[in-house]
Amino acid sequence: MKKKNVLLSIIVLLLVGGIYYYAALPAMNIHSVDVWYFVLFLVAVIGVIYAMRRGIKRGEIKESKVLKVIIGVFVILLVAYLGGSLLSSPIVNAKKYQKLLTVEEGEFTKDIEELSFDQIPLLDRDSAQILGSRKMGSMSDMVSQFEVDDIYSQINYQDSPVRVSPLKYANLIKWFTNRSDGIPAYIRIDMASQTTELVKLKEGMKYSTSEHFGRNIYRHLRFKHPTYIYGELSFEIDDDGVPYWVAPVKKFNIGLFGGETVGRVVLCNAITGETQDYRIDEVPEWIDRAYSADLLVQLYDYYGSLKHGFFNSVLSQKDCLKTTNGYNFLAIDDDVWVYTGVTSVNSDQSNVGFVLMNQRTMETKYYPIEGAIEDSAMASAEGQVQNLKYVATFPLLLNISGEPTYFLALKDDAGLVKKYAMVNVQKYQLVAIGDTVSACEEQYNQLLLTNGVKEAEKDTREVMTIEGTITKIAQGVIEGNSHYYVMVEGSDEIFDVSVVDFIDIIKYEVGDKVTIEYKEGPKANTVLSLE
Repeated sequence: MKKKNVLLSIIVLLLVGGIYYYAALPAMNIHSVDVWYFVLFLVAVIGVIYAMRRGIKRGEIKESKVLKVIIGVFVILLVAYLGGSLLSSPIVNAKKYQKLLTVEEGEFTKDIEELSFDQIPLLDRDSAQILGSRKMGSMSDMVSQFEVDDIYSQINYQDSPVRVSPLKYANLIKWFTNRSDGIPAYIRIDMASQTTELVKLKEGMKYSTSEHFGRNIYRHLRFKHPTYIYGELSFEIDDDGVPYWVAPVKKFNIGLFGGETVGRVVLCNAITGETQDYRIDEVPEWIDRAYSADLLVQLYDYYGSLKHGFFNSVLSQKDCLKTTNGYNFLAIDDDVWVYTGVTSVNSDQSNVGFVLMNQRTMETKYYPIEGAIEDSAMASAEGQVQNLKYVATFPLLLNISGEPTYFLALKDDAGLVKKYAMVNVQKYQLVAIGDTVSACEEQYNQLLLTNGVKEAEKDTREVMTIEGTITKIAQGVIEGNSHYYVMVEGSDEIFDVSVVDFIDIIKYEVGDKVTIEYKEGPKANTVLSLE
């Protein structure tokens, strides 16, 4: 009977431990907090089973040597865990934490070039979710079976800023009826043009967050690499549109649990489940997100606040800097960079600069440009349209005419973008509002000129003259003003004549002889005089 009881106890222990492992998926790694919880849980279960089998009551614990050993082991493990946590913390390792991130000083106008409008992400994550849900709602053949996952990773795809998110099974029954074919599509949203596509796949995705059992992406990755401690997964597509899960593997540089960075990246093909394991310095360039934005922000906060030790960061706070209360993403050279402002710990409403942090390489650049904190810029933009009660999104930092400029979208109560705003970082009272990005930029540049922030560019184009017979003449309207477009015999050039400046142009016809003074333009030459 004793042997049977022991065997039964072992079976119960293995069963409970197996269920816990299968559900919690702890990494078999001494640096994993989860595995410490797992071991402590198993020791506690052993103690409970032994006490129940022996019929030991609370007052009899001291009389059981075996139970005392089990309790001792539990206490030793708990003390080791708590001690390891303390010795891994910034309290005793401030200098090591401060050096986790290497920060270079950058040159704003050199590092951040002026972007064309098709490269500027006009939407934030919440707006992308609304567009994704609307697109899914229009797909009558899928909407009853699938929903859009709320991942919406921002990446660069074919030199355009996009957000991508896979579909997921609507519920357990829908999973059961569709699992053989997998998830048939993912959502791709162009953040500049606001074009939303549901990209259908030739073969469905078999590995996702909404799968169950062995095909659940977290369980699939855990069984592939039992010792890896994974960070936050992201969903990306390669240059051919093939969907992948990107799983960063945590690296602990300080003690048991401290100094988290990324040491490796595991790629998992969402369709086939095939995995590839890379060192962080070998990650393919099409991958945009090895480091999460939250991790990069945390690393910079360590860098900025721990220069003079942990207690200085809490008490006197001399020379302590911290990131502001939000971040956004900027696409530079086919990489995604996290942008956030930097302010003094004791700051009011101003930034001392800002940082850009590469999500693939962890490269970090600091720009010492003082200006308004993002909240102030948002309030300034909202104040311009306070009668409409629009809400500003967290700003994106742009280079407009060489000036650091906050770019914001203004949304209505339904979360739809209605207007755009540009706010000068250093003079946040300069606010331009427009229904389109181009209209907003035009007004902003005008504000820069009228407020003396920049000077008007001198027109260095040469004045030229042409004589000949008119071969073609056509009328058009630009911004409410009438223009005539003229072509002259012997030339393929088009000459733009403003009716406001040259009213006599309405008298001219094909065949009339003219003498035109003009300056060359990109599409049509600007007429200076007409005879």
